[in-house]
Amino acid sequence: MKHQITNPFHEGEQTAQRKAGIGDIARWASGFVRDYLPEQHRAFHTSLPFLVLSGADKTGRIWTTLVEGEDGFIRSPDPEHLTLRTKVDPDDPLADRLATGGDIGAIGIELATRRRNRFSGQIVPGAEDITIRMRQTFGNCPQYIHTRSWARVSQKTDAKANVSDQLSDPQITLIRQADTMFIGSGHQGKKSAASNGYDASHRGGTPGFVHVAQPDRLQIPDYSGNNFFNTIGNILANSKVGLLFVDFETGGLLHISGRAQIDWSPANTHDPDAWRMINVEIEKVVERPGAISLRWRKLDGQRRKLRLARREVESPGITSFYFEPADGHSLDRFQPGQHLPISLQIPGQTGLTERSYSLSGPARDSGQYRLSIKREDHGVMSRYLHDDLSEGRTVEAHPPAGDFVVPDGDGPLILASAGVGLTPMIAMLHALAGSDRPVWFVHGTRNGQQHALGREVATLVAEHENLRKRVYYSQPTSNDRAGEDFDAAGRMTATDLIALADSLNAHYMLCGPARFLADIQSGLEQQGIPPDRIHFETFGPSAPTP
Repeated sequence: MKHQITNPFHEGEQTAQRKAGIGDIARWASGFVRDYLPEQHRAFHTSLPFLVLSGADKTGRIWTTLVEGEDGFIRSPDPEHLTLRTKVDPDDPLADRLATGGDIGAIGIELATRRRNRFSGQIVPGAEDITIRMRQTFGNCPQYIHTRSWARVSQKTDAKANVSDQLSDPQITLIRQADTMFIGSGHQGKKSAASNGYDASHRGGTPGFVHVAQPDRLQIPDYSGNNFFNTIGNILANSKVGLLFVDFETGGLLHISGRAQIDWSPANTHDPDAWRMINVEIEKVVERPGAISLRWRKLDGQRRKLRLARREVESPGITSFYFEPADGHSLDRFQPGQHLPISLQIPGQTGLTERSYSLSGPARDSGQYRLSIKREDHGVMSRYLHDDLSEGRTVEAHPPAGDFVVPDGDGPLILASAGVGLTPMIAMLHALAGSDRPVWFVHGTRNGQQHALGREVATLVAEHENLRKRVYYSQPTSNDRAGEDFDAAGRMTATDLIALADSLNAHYMLCGPARFLADIQSGLEQQGIPPDRIHFETFGPSAPTP
């Protein structure tokens, strides 16, 4: 079992990365893309009631589908494999692929908590189970996922599949109402290349974000994401794509196969926040009414209004927002490290904009939630919060969620973050202050001007014997005092973190941009830290200026 892939990107992906102006990210992303499932990803996938798959049929068309099963139908016998115990409908456009084997892409997604994880692999069909052998795996941020809970119905609809070469009026209506879709793409390059195979990707937005230009033409906006450009890179190499729209209320699946082109500078677009547009020419449509037994509903009933009590600038780019309940009732408790999903009606947006931000305030304070948010120049929500949300205004929020929380035990904890990744660590630091557990707070930022919440951390550490801190400035200025404002110039390394812990029982909590996570995580593993002692949380990276 390998621990990382030397170069996870093929030429199409690298071309897309260069065209988008982000340069060669393969130098660091190899530490973030694996050929096996880390323990937390294995636990995630085996808890899911469904899996979204993408691949090609025997004619070479690419399709995306959804397979389901009874509780526990996904198992992971080892980090390199998943097995699916499921019955595949003969009308499923990928039925032959799943029965005979071959390359496949997949995404596991939990719509209630907005977590997701993608992988590509190869199907090994069996008498009772479908086995998928891993090729590439990596996580995703939950920026555009809309929260839903699920339930099962006792019987599925036995309606026959409808096949056509363009969309009908009811199908167009479904797409115009959709806030979620899945897109499959693929590439075959050099023999045995890690980047070969298929990719299943989630896309989300406000209802109607996918534009029906004609019954055989769709426009899909491409927003800022993880900058890997798997889908767009595949399309540059192979224009074939497969789309999936789910009717969450009826269990219907709408499969679309066609060809795509990338518009890198869309003009007069229906979505001004799109960086690029994926234009799809539809070749074949398969609609399967009531194809699955799962049903979803939005968690709108769990939303509650929160009033912005005050704002506090922490650094030139980060502001803390303190929210209190608008109805006067106590707030839901949260575990340190969890995030708060919030919704806003932003002028110019066709529906509610939803984002999740880590809670940075003390978990024991039930009177207010604190969110410390970085303003992203191209972030719709963060721009609005920083520029327009004044004290006294309200937002809607779901209950806190997420499993990036303090692990059980009494062994040492290393809380390592970069940039705004410190937000969940601050909440953990408050919760652990005064406990018997040794804690190191390790943070990296550019310089003192960019150092958010530094005084708060310093005060906590000074007041509690079990807390210690170490701060790295990558570009300290003449005003920054070594030994006082920061402890070391440069960037933290995995070796630095290991040197802080005097016990093999230490757990490492990591939060920050993907590059930071890739460097630290791979470094820890290479020096013998067991993967189950490394816990991480990422967030949507800043997109480059075009």
